Amino acid sequence: MLVHENSKRQKAVALRYEPDERVAPHIVAAGEGEIAKQILEIANLHEVPVYEQPEVVEALVKLEVGTEIPQEFYRAVAEILAFVYSIDKKWEGRKI
Repeated sequence: MLVHENSKRQKAVALRYEPDERVAPHIVAAGEGEIAKQILEIANLHEVPVYEQPEVVEALVKLEVGTEIPQEFYRAVAEILAFVYSIDKKWEGRKI
């Protein structure tokens, strides 16, 4: 989950990575304003990590849901995935 908040309008993009099924992560939700708020509420409800990276959000929010991320964003998304995986390691022992 990526989020960008500024004084104008909140934006959010949710990504999913299925390495056995796709080459790159793809967009599963994206939007601005109220839609972004709903995306974040769902993410929080399901304890999905949120990562703020304004430049990436600004570009990805313009793409259609289902679109694989463009190659020029691989490095940025790899950093996000590394962040998420580091959190998952911390969560291994938690009770669900």
